[in-house]
Amino acid sequence: MQASTTAHDPRQAWFVGLANSSGSPPSRVILTKGGERSTRAVGAGRCNTLQRRWHSTPAVHSIICVPAQTLYLTNRSVLLLSVGALTAPQALNYRMKAFALVCYVCVGGLAGCSKLPGTGPTTSQVMEQAAQEPRRFNSIEIDGRVVSVLGSQPAVNLHERLQRHGKPSISTIGIGDRVVVSIWQASGGQVFGPSQVTPENGPGQAAGGPTVVPDQVVGPDGAISVPYAGRVAALGRTPLQIQKTIEDRLAEQIIKPQAIVTVTRAAASNAVTVSGEQISGARVPLSMGGDRLLDVIATAGGSKSPIYETSVRLSRNGQTVTIPMSTLVSDPQENIYVWPEDVITVVQTPKEFSVFGAAFNNSQVRFGSDQLDLAKAIAKAGGLSDSRSDPKGVFLFRFERPAVVNALGIPQLADRPGGGTPVVYHLDLRQVDGYFLAKRFPVADNDIIYVATAQLNELQKFFTLIGTLTGPVIGGAVVAGGLAR
Repeated sequence: MQASTTAHDPRQAWFVGLANSSGSPPSRVILTKGGERSTRAVGAGRCNTLQRRWHSTPAVHSIICVPAQTLYLTNRSVLLLSVGALTAPQALNYRMKAFALVCYVCVGGLAGCSKLPGTGPTTSQVMEQAAQEPRRFNSIEIDGRVVSVLGSQPAVNLHERLQRHGKPSISTIGIGDRVVVSIWQASGGQVFGPSQVTPENGPGQAAGGPTVVPDQVVGPDGAISVPYAGRVAALGRTPLQIQKTIEDRLAEQIIKPQAIVTVTRAAASNAVTVSGEQISGARVPLSMGGDRLLDVIATAGGSKSPIYETSVRLSRNGQTVTIPMSTLVSDPQENIYVWPEDVITVVQTPKEFSVFGAAFNNSQVRFGSDQLDLAKAIAKAGGLSDSRSDPKGVFLFRFERPAVVNALGIPQLADRPGGGTPVVYHLDLRQVDGYFLAKRFPVADNDIIYVATAQLNELQKFFTLIGTLTGPVIGGAVVAGGLAR
């Protein structure tokens, strides 16, 4: 880079110092003159040579070579200084102007803290929005009344949701069922010949044992075949009714006939379907005495997921009701009888809630249990951040059912019929009783917990930003002051 001895406009002579990634000299010098630009990394000796050359230029007072360490203290920001004629008063004036600029920006920025990056609204902002826009969501303070109302809400009840929940009527035989007919006759009559050897009439069975009609399927006509009795109607009848018909028809052929009809496998008309991702799945025939939900689930192999993460869906007559497995186990009244053609689905439905704001961990968290209160939920998120949180501003966001909204005495704001109303529950943990209320407040699946950021934290972020912006200016003023001396 060659120095020129001609006069130059001081307004076109600038020095820009950039931090060197290696730490200390060489420094990087950029000299701009007359629109031409030259960039060169120089050592301390070369910097002195450049200073002597440019000192001979009438329009240039000095060149500054700033060590890399100096610029590192200003976060490696660009340092831009005019190197025209610079006297000590001018340097002092420069420093005063820089200080005034910092003060001006600070004062003007205090009112603009809301423009800074953040995790969400402050406590006052949430309350202001609730007051200014009451039709968007309901805001309610958590107190003893609210906790009592939420705790008294009834859970899903199969008795209320299903019209038929009692014991089904005596099971009847349907098309596709498999039945076995066993017939006894008094001694002396040999209409059927020697008795057939069966598990019921094995080797060593005395003569006069039953004659077993082989296993057969109830045909499309709803009947079964019995030797010497013909086609016997079975559809819609009980085994006892079929037995009576067979005995009446055989009475003309044998002495005192006795018959037993056994259903070996029920078809769809007298069975339930059990399926789901957490169960083996099976077609379960119903017994004559009736079967309950847990009986059928156990017959199908039982659930493989934790009980607090499992739900049972029962579909009957076009209606589907979902109930937690834990409720089914803990409340015997909910373990209702199943009916033919019911569909039971066992699914894993882990309950979760989300945490945002000034909590220690912002994440989606599983309950890990059947029930969870607000105190445990906050603890699962790591608690409140002591350096950022505002304990007065703990909020829980939830869509509430119409029945709960009516019980709380707040307006219905659902955007569709039967939909939920957005409700923001507010808890102040600066009050001692707030912790007792948190222990009693139930958290629901898909709730959102938000911890507001403290106002002082916003101010701290503002001053950090100001320090980043004004660091180069202050550093420049220090360098200019040293040059003037």
